[in-house]
Amino acid sequence: MKNYVKAKRQVEVSPGESVRILRELQELSQNDLSELTSIPQSTISAIERDRINLGVERAKVLARALRCHPAVLVFPGWDIAAEVAA
Repeated sequence: MKNYVKAKRQVEVSPGESVRILRELQELSQNDLSELTSIPQSTISAIERDRINLGVERAKVLARALRCHPAVLVFPGWDIAAEVAA
């Protein structure tokens, strides 16, 4: 374990990108996600392109459909270790 080096994050992910990534990992189209959430497909598209804010209420609805915690969507790059050290 002496040679163990913790991997560093390579990319920053926006809230919209986190929605897209989770949607695609679950093999859902934007239309599928729209049907699951009653959020218009055009709004999902705008969220994924970071043209409109995700918002807490939308994050809750999307999180239920994508089976994740809303924080995964709203704060995808949050590093708790950096917060504790500050």
